[in-house]
Amino acid sequence: MFIFRGTYSRNILLRMMVLGGLAVAGLVASYPFLSELYIKNQVTSVGWVVNSGIVLLFLLGISKIVLALMKYMREESALVKFARALEQNQEDPEQSLRSHSIIAQRYHTIRELSRQNAPINHGALASMLVAQESTRTSFPRYIHHILILTGVFGTIISLSISLIGASSLLQAAQDMESMGLVIHGMSTALSTTMTAIVCYIFFGYFYMKLNDVQANFLSGVEQVTSLFLLPRYAQNPDAMLHEVASLIRGLRSAAESMQVTQGHYAEATQRVGEMLSDMQMGGGSSELQEIKQLLRTGFRLPEQG
Repeated sequence: MFIFRGTYSRNILLRMMVLGGLAVAGLVASYPFLSELYIKNQVTSVGWVVNSGIVLLFLLGISKIVLALMKYMREESALVKFARALEQNQEDPEQSLRSHSIIAQRYHTIRELSRQNAPINHGALASMLVAQESTRTSFPRYIHHILILTGVFGTIISLSISLIGASSLLQAAQDMESMGLVIHGMSTALSTTMTAIVCYIFFGYFYMKLNDVQANFLSGVEQVTSLFLLPRYAQNPDAMLHEVASLIRGLRSAAESMQVTQGHYAEATQRVGEMLSDMQMGGGSSELQEIKQLLRTGFRLPEQG
């Protein structure tokens, strides 16, 4: 039985849209606080540069996740159509599929191997597909690994600025500009850390869901291969032995039917023989004599002496 969630990637995209809208609404509602933290009273441009870099990495990773989810949404639709066509025993199940879809490529590969009478290694096909699809999530994986480190990097830079301001403040106790630099460094450290943590939480959740979508789709492809394609095209010894066993069971059933039929024929032959014997033994009966007389009269035959 084919069990597959054909709308999983679409549900994740809808969830991303809802959470993204809520996040934007929260940013708009918190604008006065964020304006004080990120925009106003900035002594240097370090906070803008680091926070902009974090947000840019976040947006690039999210866009890559969205593209991958849209890709898997099309692949899931093609897989469901293909499985439905196989369940209905259609002659050309790939008729409504795109030729470059993953399930169409798997179908072509298995059919070509079967045409060449080559063994079909399902494990090797599954491993190649996993390796191929792992490259689709390499960039999001990289962003997921370094996103939190960008916050640490911004914190280190901000603390360095604070230390520079503290050093200047120690040299001139009345230098208010150095005091402002210290406060700016601490504020920048807080803002970069907050930005990195919020982006990492949002991005990490949907990166995890992207892995779930990929695992769900790959399991669906392997289900279709195991349930429908291999029984139809595989030519391994186990399948051949199974077919031979089925053929032997069919021959045994046919032989039993022939034995029963032969018994019926023997019984019918015996009954016919008994009927003929009865007719020969009753040749002088009055009914037969009457029939003979009618035949002689009708055909004007001479009477027997």
